Amino acid sequence: MQAYIIRRLLLMIPTLFGIMFINFAVVQIAPGGPVEQMLARMQGLDSGATSRIGGSSQGEVRNLNVSSNQNTKYQGAQGLDPELVDKIEKLYGFDKPAHERFWLMIKNYAMFDFGDSFFRDAKVTDLIVEKMPVSISLGLWTTLLVYLISIPLGIRKAIKHGSAFDVWTSSVVIIGYAIPGFLFAIFLIVFFAGGSYLDWFPLRGLTSPDWEQMTTLEKIADYFWHLVLPICAMVIGGFATLTMLTKNSFLDEINKQYVITARAKGLEEKRVLYGHVFRNAMLIIIAGFPAAVIEIFFTGALLIEVIFSLDGLGLLSFEAVLNRDYPVFFGTLFIFTLIGMLIKLISDITYSLVDPRIDFESRNV
Repeated sequence: MQAYIIRRLLLMIPTLFGIMFINFAVVQIAPGGPVEQMLARMQGLDSGATSRIGGSSQGEVRNLNVSSNQNTKYQGAQGLDPELVDKIEKLYGFDKPAHERFWLMIKNYAMFDFGDSFFRDAKVTDLIVEKMPVSISLGLWTTLLVYLISIPLGIRKAIKHGSAFDVWTSSVVIIGYAIPGFLFAIFLIVFFAGGSYLDWFPLRGLTSPDWEQMTTLEKIADYFWHLVLPICAMVIGGFATLTMLTKNSFLDEINKQYVITARAKGLEEKRVLYGHVFRNAMLIIIAGFPAAVIEIFFTGALLIEVIFSLDGLGLLSFEAVLNRDYPVFFGTLFIFTLIGMLIKLISDITYSLVDPRIDFESRNV
């Protein structure tokens, strides 16, 4: 197993390089960039995300580490002093050829130096650390609730397959799967956050304005009070998918010969289910855990963050793309990709712990 872990860790290096290179190349042909954004603002034409979604991205032009952009003159800069345009390009680092900017970015990222945001007065790492608590709050509690609900429910549905319980719970699961999380979030706001009916829960943020003056217990209660609606909106779709996956996995194992043999030997039903079936059926659930975590933490929460005004990593990345804030965009891409590969490796290790018969050493991976 040790040799397999070392191979996987070494494989992460060319994988990260390839992902960064492909995204860097795509950025070169994308219209509009940080220099164009700044020149447009100087001309009174705010073309960034701020004018569309109300984000905060204004900052002073500073001497920044290079990320990427087109190495061309801004065509809308007629009427501006060419020396000013050249100065802005130099300050952003876009006076260098694309290949030099790419290698400088890779060199800095190898030392975990992600530079500074183009339009925010902060380092990329500081921005990520600042937004991390929101994303961790949403991702952690959503993942925990999804698995606590889905796995027991899926097992129960497999045991009661074809019964009335299975039929009506399947109806609930299908409805949950069919409703997009953001649409359910709007429904929750309308009915429970003072929209048109009840005013039971807060509409935005993770804490109340007077949070600092609260006692410890009041802070904990206030924190979870703010999380109720966004967590419910995120759980609705995730629990439906995992429930059906768990049920189908257990049904597939229950019908196999070793289960029939175990029952014929007179073993108790609970021992058959949780001593034999559970271990094998859970393999596919464990295999899908990394993708589920990455989706919940970094992609599934984007619209929820926007709807409930939660300033997390999803919203940060989205605003970085719209604003062409490439240090933030590539920095978060690098970090999220690295985290995803590490979680995948942890999943493989857990795979072998759950079922010792799986031997990654014998695989040429």
